[in-house]
Amino acid sequence: MASEALPVARARGGRWFSANPSKAWGEKFFLLYTPVWVTGMALLMRSGASGRWGDLALNGAIGALWAPLLLIPAWLRDERSLGRPWYRTYWFKFNVWIGIFAAIGTYFLTEYFFDVLGMVYHYPQLRWSFDSTLLGSGDQRVPLIMYGSAHYYFVTYHTAAVVGMRRLRTSRLPAHPLTTVLSVVLLAYGFAWAETFFMTDASIAEQFTYRDLPRMLRWGSLFYACYFFVSFPMVYRLDEEPGDDWSLGRTARDALAAGMGVFLLLDLVTRALGTL
Repeated sequence: MASEALPVARARGGRWFSANPSKAWGEKFFLLYTPVWVTGMALLMRSGASGRWGDLALNGAIGALWAPLLLIPAWLRDERSLGRPWYRTYWFKFNVWIGIFAAIGTYFLTEYFFDVLGMVYHYPQLRWSFDSTLLGSGDQRVPLIMYGSAHYYFVTYHTAAVVGMRRLRTSRLPAHPLTTVLSVVLLAYGFAWAETFFMTDASIAEQFTYRDLPRMLRWGSLFYACYFFVSFPMVYRLDEEPGDDWSLGRTARDALAAGMGVFLLLDLVTRALGTL
């Protein structure tokens, strides 16, 4: 049936949302929630609160932006009519996938941004941190607030990328591996460049800056895009077909594999770029 659905979708000019009703609902919710966390983060950062508030207040604020990604679907969405208890819904499995992938990136891979690109976190009022013991120089620590914020950033990036990739794959364009690769590269680089651009804004320089800004502007987007070169095509497969229903175990294994793939790729890129 999936093979028959694809030509129909192309005849209509492509499909944005998944043919799997569980996944389609989750995608719409995550996109609708995006302006909420974006507004919340903008207020925290541009008001200076992120540079003044202590661990409890700032982690509470980040948690308040993160929690609705789980609480609102749990309250609104009952998929028992689809034969899915809450732990098999797409919205829950996608949160599990992103949670694992974002945690690997925050705990381990932030060290590469510290030592290769010269990224600097400046939160002198914060004491709660959690990062790799052996990886990296150890000159900086990763504040605990970065875990929650990475999660909702990545929820939006990966949802928007999956929707965009599907629209291209189900369009009238010829289905060719090169088309898929090109879409992944453009989306990955686009999201990486956008975050790099906004995070170099002078208004947040007191909390977030770079020791070597020209190096970051030259290589940072490509370096960050390595995350998405791996993760976008992998998470795309999660419950993509109408009858798909991945187990939590498969979901977790896939996210762990994506994290390891990015780990290897960043290390290879570091061989070429060197450290500061």
